[in-house]
Amino acid sequence: MRKTTYLLPVVVLAIAGLLSSIFIVDERENALVLQFGRVVSVKEDPGLAFKIPLIQEVVRYDDRILSRDIDPLEITPLDDRRLVVDAFARYRIVNVEQFRQAVGVGGIPAAESRLDSILRAETREILGSVSSNDILSSDRAALMLRIRNGAIQEARALGIEIIDVRLKRTDLPAENLDATFDRMRAEREREATDERARGNEAAQRVRAQADRTVVELVSDANRQAEIIRGEADARRNNIFANAFSQDAEFFEFYRSLTAYQRALQGENSTFVMAPDSEFFNYFDSAVGQGGGISAEDAARIAIPEAPGAESTAIQTESETDTGAGAGN
Repeated sequence: MRKTTYLLPVVVLAIAGLLSSIFIVDERENALVLQFGRVVSVKEDPGLAFKIPLIQEVVRYDDRILSRDIDPLEITPLDDRRLVVDAFARYRIVNVEQFRQAVGVGGIPAAESRLDSILRAETREILGSVSSNDILSSDRAALMLRIRNGAIQEARALGIEIIDVRLKRTDLPAENLDATFDRMRAEREREATDERARGNEAAQRVRAQADRTVVELVSDANRQAEIIRGEADARRNNIFANAFSQDAEFFEFYRSLTAYQRALQGENSTFVMAPDSEFFNYFDSAVGQGGGISAEDAARIAIPEAPGAESTAIQTESETDTGAGAGN
């Protein structure tokens, strides 16, 4: 009974010691075995591992790729146009022993704090050496690569490998947004005004050319019309001349009748003139040849006017003057 009483605590202690000396290394992490704060072993392969109970301790670090968001950073490019840059980095602990020596008991939070300082300094240096247009253009990828390459050397001193650095957002400071938008709006309005001015200029040129073309066409048409009209008048006069030259007296008689018809228009046309006027030559000829009409009838002979009109009388100044003209 006494042996059992003494052996049982010993067995329990032995089992507890054995269990405390065994630990498991996960495939997603690396482990350090520390003895009084000094690294005595590095466990990188997954599986079972051993340590001395009570004297040694195990510290585990993640072996996966980790992500770190950098606080928004205000930078000033070469063109003095301030920008607020929001970036993040992906890194991995590649040397856990060096990492432990660099950050001590602070672990990953302490390492990320120092990593932030490295990345912020590199970001300011790289982006401050170019213009804002370069940052916002397709050259952005090259700038991110330069930031990574510049920070990777310093990060290796921490046992960290920086895999990638990315710029998530590149914005203007809040106090500059309104001024920037106003400037952009004014620039767009100026461009729109220029476009409208060029359009109006082109429209005026087109209208002027069209007006000139119209004037030229109308002038040419009028010229051709006058030429044709002149040629037609010449031919008409030539025809009249050929026709009337055959009987000049008949031509004079026809022209007199035409003059009577054009002069005596309306329902009550009256002329006051001397009976011996040349206008009545053919009336006098009719009276002198014994045509059977009196001087009064000759003075009042009806001449047909425009179609539809009844007749128009030619009245002399007085019957006495008419009789005297007829007797002559």
